[in-house]
Amino acid sequence: MSATIPKSVFEFFKNLEKNNNRDWFNENKSEFKAIEKEVKLFYKNVFENLNKHDEVDKLKIFRIYRDVRFSKNKLPYKTHFGGSFHRVKPRLRGGYYLHIQPNNESFIATGFWEPAPADLLRIRKEFEMDDDEIREILDNKKFNSVWGDTFVGDEVKTAPKGFSKDHKAIDLIKKKQYIFTKKFTDKEVLSPDFINELDVAFKAVRPFFDYMSDVLTTDLNGVSLI
Repeated sequence: MSATIPKSVFEFFKNLEKNNNRDWFNENKSEFKAIEKEVKLFYKNVFENLNKHDEVDKLKIFRIYRDVRFSKNKLPYKTHFGGSFHRVKPRLRGGYYLHIQPNNESFIATGFWEPAPADLLRIRKEFEMDDDEIREILDNKKFNSVWGDTFVGDEVKTAPKGFSKDHKAIDLIKKKQYIFTKKFTDKEVLSPDFINELDVAFKAVRPFFDYMSDVLTTDLNGVSLI
């Protein structure tokens, strides 16, 4: 089973960037399928590693074909691999994402990309009531040495409806996404140690996931919803 990303991944995508059309892709499809097979094995290895310390029930590797129906960009193919790892719901919340792209654009992401409206409100209400625990997680040296000390993602300009813009936790409340990301160079991705680096990073996010899972499976009084 592949525990490394082959160098051919980046070479193929760099060529695809210059020749992003169906004729070229079809001529080189056998090469892509061979590369894709190796990459899928790598993602499967990441999945198995995650399940040594978490409960992940689904791996989804996204197809290379772009949906151009509603996009101004009509190029037919993506020039990256992307795959998500879903934790067992509803008891466990949050998810992992691995993105492989040349020119030092590879990254991992964890957290909550598009929280359901009810979940987003519950998170905001929790931070409004008490932001000490989430601050402690974000300020932890082991955690922020990997993921930084702040969320990335979209946010409202001032305050969501029903919340005060002067609240001491408004920096957290106004977020619409609760995401952490970590970038990797091409050299790091091709390193034999890359899969171990991913596992270390994913392990480091668990205090955040444990906290958010507790928040999203209880009401504001701490009563279980599941």
